Amino acid sequence: MSMRFDIITIFPKMIQPMVNESMIKRAQEKKKVRIDIHDLRNYTKDKHLKVDDRPFGGGPGMVMNPQPIFDAVKKIKGRRKVTVILTCPTGKPLTQNLAKKLAKTKNLIIICGHYEGVDERVRKKLVDESISVGDYVLTGGELPACIIIDCITRLIPGVLGAEQSLESESFEDNLLEYPQYTRPADFRGLKVPNVLLSGNHKEIKQWRKEQAIKLTKNNRPDLFKK
Repeated sequence: MSMRFDIITIFPKMIQPMVNESMIKRAQEKKKVRIDIHDLRNYTKDKHLKVDDRPFGGGPGMVMNPQPIFDAVKKIKGRRKVTVILTCPTGKPLTQNLAKKLAKTKNLIIICGHYEGVDERVRKKLVDESISVGDYVLTGGELPACIIIDCITRLIPGVLGAEQSLESESFEDNLLEYPQYTRPADFRGLKVPNVLLSGNHKEIKQWRKEQAIKLTKNNRPDLFKK
């Protein structure tokens, strides 16, 4: 399966370094994903390349105009069936389950929100999913777009070397991942739990499950309740 991401942004240079390194770079080399970055200013009809204006009703900040976004989505979409995402603090939270759902699609257009947000008509007419990456405010939607791409790309078959690693990662079964250790077994007096050195896979599996439950209960009681 291959997947295409189209990112609409006013800061393309923010995204380029993020998607051209590490796992996402390798996924593109394997042709598992294709990532195209589109400068929203190329679609505005304003002679000064403005993509924002003052909000009706007054208030601070600026709002992104609908015209360049509508035109950009229309041109990029063409005749393809696409899912359009808006990065937005008022959107639904990005979760592992949502990432799995989106990973089953073939074409994603991600609109990077900015300023005080986008004209609401964009959300109502163009957007399939508004997504937030956390309960905090960022300057723009470029970092969230990269997070969404990373989260989805690693779920595409053939991208990661060890597919089984996906099964034990954090948020599977609403549990955080158990603690991990590597060599040396004794580092400055800090020792690896004996069970991990025992070679008893049944006991190791049980220990890891107990630790995952304990960690989730302490650090994410909201997940633990699920």
